[in-house]
Amino acid sequence: MASPTLPTLERPGDFIDGAFVPTDAPDEELRILSPGDQADLVSVHGVKHAHVDAAVAAARKAFPAWRRLGEAKRRELLRAYQERVRHHRDAIAETISREVGKPLWDATGEANALAGKVDLMLGEGAEWTRDRRLEDLPGEIRYRPHGVLAVIGPFNFPAHLPNGQIVPALLLGNTVVFKPSEKTPSAAVWMARCFEEAGFPPGVVNVVQGAAASAKSLADHDDVDGILFTGSVAVGQKIVAANAHRPGRLVALELGGKNATIVLDDADVERAARQIAFAAFASGGQRCTATSRLFVTPKIAEPLIARLSEAAKAAKVGYPLDEGVFMGPLISDEARQALLQAQGRAREAGFEAIVDGGALEVPGHEGWYVRPSLHRAPEATARVPGYTHEELFGPDVAIYVVDDLDQAVTLANDTAYGLACAVFTQDAAAFEAAADRLRVGVLHWNQSSAGASGHLPFGGVKDSGNHRPAGITAGTFCSWMQAVRLTPPEDAPLPGWPGLFDDA
Repeated sequence: MASPTLPTLERPGDFIDGAFVPTDAPDEELRILSPGDQADLVSVHGVKHAHVDAAVAAARKAFPAWRRLGEAKRRELLRAYQERVRHHRDAIAETISREVGKPLWDATGEANALAGKVDLMLGEGAEWTRDRRLEDLPGEIRYRPHGVLAVIGPFNFPAHLPNGQIVPALLLGNTVVFKPSEKTPSAAVWMARCFEEAGFPPGVVNVVQGAAASAKSLADHDDVDGILFTGSVAVGQKIVAANAHRPGRLVALELGGKNATIVLDDADVERAARQIAFAAFASGGQRCTATSRLFVTPKIAEPLIARLSEAAKAAKVGYPLDEGVFMGPLISDEARQALLQAQGRAREAGFEAIVDGGALEVPGHEGWYVRPSLHRAPEATARVPGYTHEELFGPDVAIYVVDDLDQAVTLANDTAYGLACAVFTQDAAAFEAAADRLRVGVLHWNQSSAGASGHLPFGGVKDSGNHRPAGITAGTFCSWMQAVRLTPPEDAPLPGWPGLFDDA
């Protein structure tokens, strides 16, 4: 049933040039039903393809004045935005919970992160892009804004992940056009309201809704200076291809992962089991850093698998707004069917269903629910197309018993992705040996692969990204560096070269 505290968002319009612009007679319509209950109409958004051009034009017009405004005033406005997202936190969280399917505790954590990101980026994050003068030479390094940045967001963290790019972009003097995922469009409306209420100048932040056509138009727009995309590898590849003839355009990609956890014989079983269960099942396994492969050495394998099995069976799956729910539904029926089909292929190939999840009915709610699953590989090197090496985005762990750390690291690296990995061991030397070889952008020691710290960079290597990590270093790709050679001291000798001014 629909929430009694948050009404349906009916055609709120796109946010362009400081105002919500109606989308009557739309080219498309996004009618968003909650994945937790198909009787819950969360939002209806009209899509006007021409609004992409209007939003980019507004951002371009606003850029010179926003850049000249100065960092102090931009900081003041971002603090005002921070106050507004705190004020609307509960509504933002409930919107995310209903539209994404996250339990309310999970969605509230995301809503809280909006304000937290402002603190981080206005604090230590800003130090990464602080202009600085060289001590021994007449020179400076200065950081300049790109101009108009297009931010294309994902469905799984529809507010937090785009916000982590928008805030540093604005601080450094860029203007923004934000297109959220067509699957979860409404958190962006709340963000736009917060920017509006904070008093941001017209055109500095713009929000347009749409599906693939809108994303393509924005990513290929001639008047956009940079594209910040979070989503699938396939779409990221299309964005790169569309901009191959624009070598000067920024393209920053945060893509998927096929993340591994490695557990060695000396690990704390209870700690490892709890952290792995969270990494695999939180947000329905729909985090880009979710653990979907577990490599465990022989002595600890059976007790760890037994404890994980208990956790998988005990995890409470249910309607995301109900109390005490750990895991909600998947984002869509298509996502659920894709997961179940991949698991079926694994079982046909000899994987043992230690915990056979499958579809789940939640009384009173027609949604896309599944139970957590654990599948044990018949051998450490087993491969199943579409299951063992591809991102699943569901609560499933493939478990491999390996000979030792060397084999675990080799197999963990044996994927096109390189986002996150966790290693559980009490041996610092063993962890450092693994760290030296693991090709991932985010590495955890005795912690969940699905965790992250805003005080660290966040991004992947290989097919998981293109070396533009978000997190604390996001400002480094929201700006470009200018090398400035300053005038020499007055007493510096005149220059001369052999054959030219050689009297110097």
